[in-house]
Amino acid sequence: MKGSVNRRDLGPVLGVVAAGGGLGALARYGLAVLLPTPPGGFPLATFATNVLGCLLIGVLMVLVTEVRPAHRLVRPFLGAGVLGGFTTFSTHVVEVDGLLRSGAAGLAFGCLAGTLLAAVLAVLTGVRVARAALGGRS
Repeated sequence: MKGSVNRRDLGPVLGVVAAGGGLGALARYGLAVLLPTPPGGFPLATFATNVLGCLLIGVLMVLVTEVRPAHRLVRPFLGAGVLGGFTTFSTHVVEVDGLLRSGAAGLAFGCLAGTLLAAVLAVLTGVRVARAALGGRS
């Protein structure tokens, strides 16, 4: 949202963010069920969720900012809603804390640094892939 926000415009935005967030959270839960983390093990589901979500946000931002103007509710629904509900950096921090408390400091710091690096690279990759798929037009 740019500039000042008209309060009566917030209702639809909050509605699509909430609906999208529910969908994203369901997808995250499904991935966590498919990829359970063993005690003291690397949290692959959370890592995959966050990296995939970052890749998709890179693609989404190219599509809604460079390809064509999207309806004003698309970005809040997909970006803040679906992808915000899907990614879970708070769970990531809790899992890193659990690894630290269990004495797996090397794995904890590897997970912390690896997720940060992979997430940033995923956004950049998403942007580049989207632009390449569109023939470099922006």
